[in-house]
Amino acid sequence: MKTIYNFGWLLTCMILLASCKPQEKEVDSSSATNIDLLLKARYEKLLRYPIESAAFPRSYNPDTKQILQRPSKDWTSGFYAGNLWMLSDVTGESRFRESAQKWTAFIEKEKYNDGTHDMGFKVYNSFGLGYNRTKNEEYKSILLKSAQTLATRFNPNVQSIRSWDFRRDQWEFPVIIDNMMNLELLFEATRLSGDSTFHKLAVTHANTTLKNHFRKDDSTVHVVVYDTISGEVKDRVTHQGYSDDSAWARGQGWAIYGYTMAYRYTNDKRYLEQAEATANFFINHKNMREDGIPYWDFDAPNIPNEPRDVSAAAIVASALVELYGYTKDEQYINYSKQVLNSLKSEEYILPADLDIPFILAHSSGDWSKRSEMDEPIIYGDYYFLELMLRLEEFNQ
Repeated sequence: MKTIYNFGWLLTCMILLASCKPQEKEVDSSSATNIDLLLKARYEKLLRYPIESAAFPRSYNPDTKQILQRPSKDWTSGFYAGNLWMLSDVTGESRFRESAQKWTAFIEKEKYNDGTHDMGFKVYNSFGLGYNRTKNEEYKSILLKSAQTLATRFNPNVQSIRSWDFRRDQWEFPVIIDNMMNLELLFEATRLSGDSTFHKLAVTHANTTLKNHFRKDDSTVHVVVYDTISGEVKDRVTHQGYSDDSAWARGQGWAIYGYTMAYRYTNDKRYLEQAEATANFFINHKNMREDGIPYWDFDAPNIPNEPRDVSAAAIVASALVELYGYTKDEQYINYSKQVLNSLKSEEYILPADLDIPFILAHSSGDWSKRSEMDEPIIYGDYYFLELMLRLEEFNQ
């Protein structure tokens, strides 16, 4: 009787285990399939957005049900074309590349626009991505002209590129941390042309920013205002963060990404060290959410009831794939994977039937105007797609 009892108990356990395991696999497989289908549906929405040269999609307001559209001069115009270029890689479908070419062409006139520092965001994220994929010589000439135009905003006394032209009565010469991102256009211009002037200018700007933008805890100030004669710092303020002393999440992202990228072109260890220090501040912050998606400002007063910023998470996660390549610090690649896993969920991916040219919800834009807070925003999608491609390359 004892032997029969044990055999029956063992047989019962085996049956239970056999019945449980396949069910777990089916749930995981179904979930992954659903997310893949949801993403494909979102990609189609981008492809089907009507082509109008004065209507680049920037964000979507869920309350008014309106898509915010902007002309090519807007700093965000290059992201939509960039998304299409990357989707041609993600999907392997030529129709995304064809659409990317059409939208990229609408930005060409910006190569003459010397009233903005955002030449990298606009031109490199469109023509730059296009050139990397096509080696189109016309794209190359547009990139070089754009770099020449951007260089006109450099002030030798300040040793920086001017960011904004507005509020001149308040900000004599403002430089924002975001401006680090536009240096990639200059670095690339030297690589494409052999003219070292662009590279030297980018390095000079990066050095000045390194000296004046960072706090003792390695967080970054948003705006540093300079005296145009002496080159001295007049003020350190915010424009889009909660306060002058707060850690605006996307600003930290621009710093981490910007100095990681600058290290790629220069091998300057100071840039690598700053990228690491600010990355550590960001990913280990006491107010970081469990899913790796930060609040729009780490010091916003109503945490945990503050909007998230998917764009900040995606910017940092994308940068940290590259930073891991230089440092082999596991916390960086782990954060990148965590963010991708979080974003590839129904909590963040927009519904399949929502007819707007965006992929993700919960990005946050400009607190100073109380606009684009907790909305789908085009640059959140851009760095999400870049993150996916970088991790895919990393895992190969």
